[in-house]
Amino acid sequence: MAAGLVFGAILSAWAVSVVAAYRERSQPAAPGQRAQPARLAKPDSPPPVASIARTIGASLTDPRAASTAYLSDAAMNALVQDLRGQSGKLKAVIRAPNADLAEFAQKKNDRIGLYYLGSWPYENGGKPRTASYSNPSGFIEVTRENRPTPVSEHFQLGDFLTKDQYDVWPKYLLLEPKLLDKLELTIAELEKEGHHVDHVFVMSGFRTPRYNKGGGNTGGRANLSRHMYGDASDVYVDNDRDGQPDDLNGDGHVDTRDAKIFADAAEKVEREYPALVGGIGIYKACCGHGPFTHIDTRGYRARWNGEGAG
Repeated sequence: MAAGLVFGAILSAWAVSVVAAYRERSQPAAPGQRAQPARLAKPDSPPPVASIARTIGASLTDPRAASTAYLSDAAMNALVQDLRGQSGKLKAVIRAPNADLAEFAQKKNDRIGLYYLGSWPYENGGKPRTASYSNPSGFIEVTRENRPTPVSEHFQLGDFLTKDQYDVWPKYLLLEPKLLDKLELTIAELEKEGHHVDHVFVMSGFRTPRYNKGGGNTGGRANLSRHMYGDASDVYVDNDRDGQPDDLNGDGHVDTRDAKIFADAAEKVEREYPALVGGIGIYKACCGHGPFTHIDTRGYRARWNGEGAG
C-alpha cells in the first residue's frame, strides 16, 4: 500500500499528539461531567515512542482486522519528521480543534473560569476576511506545572502566554506550530549567517483580545492582530538574558538594523518554505522596550516598519 494511503489510515484512526520527547494528556470525564481540557505533560515525561510504534504496527497488521496495511520504517520516519516540522525541532504537537482542548464554547462572559479572554473580532457577527480570522476552536490550558514544557528546541509553552493576570491559573493559550517552525528555521538561518543564538526572547506571543485592546502599551496594535490567533510573536535575540535585544551586527548600537537582521533571516525562510508565509515587521525602540521583529504565519505575505507594541 502506498505510504500516503497508510498515513491516511493512521491519521484517521489515531489522534497523534506527541513527537520526540513530550505529549499532551487529557483526563477522561466522569459520567455527567464535562471533559477536562488537555494538559501538556511535564518536561520529564517522555512518551513511549517505541511502544506507540509497536501498537500502531500491531493494529495495522492484525490478521483479524478487515484489511491489513504495512507501515515501513521509511513511512514511520516520514510521519515523525512531518510532526517535527520543517525545522525538525518541534517537541510538541497541538491537537486538532475539538480534540481534548478547552473548547471555545466554554468561554462564558469573556472568560474561562477566572481567566479573562475577551471577545474575538467576529465573535458577535460579521464575516471574517479569511478562515484564519475565524473564532478559535479551542485553547491550550496552561498551569504552573506545565508552563516550562518545551514546545520546540528554543521555546517553552510559557514563553507565549499573554502578559497579564499573573496570579490567575490556569491560563489559556493559542499557539500555532507553524509559528514555532518558522522561528526555529529563522534561528537556524541566523546561525548559518554567523550570528550565535542561544536565547530568543518572546516580548509578545499570544495576546487575548482583552489584552490586545487595553493591556500594556497598545500603540501599534491592530484590531485584527495575529497575536490573538496564536500565530504571531514579537521577538529579539537576547543571549545574555538581560531583557534587552543584543547587538547582532556588532556596530556597538542596538537599533532597527539589528531587528532587520532577524527579519531578513525570516524572509529567507519564507522563500525556502512558502507554507510558512506571513507577516514580518520591524519595530524601533519605544515606550520602554528595545527594537524587535514581528513574525507571523498568517498565510499571506505582509511587510511593514512600525513603532509601539507590534
